Amino acid sequence: MTVTPHGDEARPGDGLVRAGGIVFIVGAVATLATMAPLFLHTDPFPSYAWAVCMLMGVGFAVSAAGVLRSAAAQRRAARASQSS
Repeated sequence: MTVTPHGDEARPGDGLVRAGGIVFIVGAVATLATMAPLFLHTDPFPSYAWAVCMLMGVGFAVSAAGVLRSAAAQRRAARASQSS
């Protein structure tokens, strides 16, 4: 039996997935902004701008942690419903 929460209920890991998505988007925009001077033949941004691009990886990792947390909670709920 599958335990399906209602659409308006927050599940474990949902906040991590949302936060990771936002951090990923910030990193993607920073990557586009940092790469633009290379194609426009202007002066490149300083190194700290390149460090902001690493937020893409951080956001992906945070989202993956949220997905794993959600899967673990669903697994626990399924085990609890089987043992009852």
